[in-house]
Amino acid sequence: MTPSINHVAQIGFSDASSYDKHRPTYTAHETDLILQRTQLATRRGLKLVDLAAGTGLFTEALAARPEGYEIIAVEPHDEMRRELERKELERVSVVKGYAEKLPIEDGSVDGVFATQAFHWFATLDALKEIRRILKPGGYLGLIWHVDDWNAYKSDPVTTPWEELIKSHIWSHDDNVPRFRHGIWRNVFDEKEQTYFETPINEEHEPQTQWSTPKAIWERLKTYSMFSTAEEGVLREFKEKLDRTLEGVQKNEAGEVAVHGRTQYFWTKAL
Repeated sequence: MTPSINHVAQIGFSDASSYDKHRPTYTAHETDLILQRTQLATRRGLKLVDLAAGTGLFTEALAARPEGYEIIAVEPHDEMRRELERKELERVSVVKGYAEKLPIEDGSVDGVFATQAFHWFATLDALKEIRRILKPGGYLGLIWHVDDWNAYKSDPVTTPWEELIKSHIWSHDDNVPRFRHGIWRNVFDEKEQTYFETPINEEHEPQTQWSTPKAIWERLKTYSMFSTAEEGVLREFKEKLDRTLEGVQKNEAGEVAVHGRTQYFWTKAL
């Protein structure tokens, strides 16, 4: 079966420049933490793969590291990949590929990372392919920036306005698996999963970012479920969100606090 991009992702991520502008970047601390946990920090001459690299938000963080990693950024979405290629990052090769069919040699890389993406391809075929390209003892690392409004359904929400967004997301759920559904974890527990150690390791850190109401809306529109929604539904929800945010306390720059967490997962190849 020929790999393909989920149709919602194909349409939803077509505005790659907006995605690159409004999605959170990866801090030096976040990048260092996952590299430390996967035992890849401070080691020079390693080859890493940024899988489903998108516009290269995590690729940039890896390329800025002092280790001088050789990085292969794999991205199937043409618009996202072109946005990444325009950055012309040093020591980064940008290639078209899919998690189930990677244009990379057997046992040739030290670590594979997927940020804000693994839920799109959480299958045994993908794990088998990732294991194929890893050296013995190589690592798979996963990161998600999880806003309160886009977390698991049972997770608490810090503020009423963030609860408004979360309620909208769940009430308009399109049944396409995303991080918040938690389904992506199941693949590691399947009996045929003989590629990576289990249980997978997990860590999270709370985070607070400051954004203007306009920036929050632009960020929401980069979510595939928002960018593919009907115009009338979006307009009605935006009006409701704007009214709610009018009464929210803001800093001197007119920004409101956006709450969430950075979620890290990692596992070692068997």
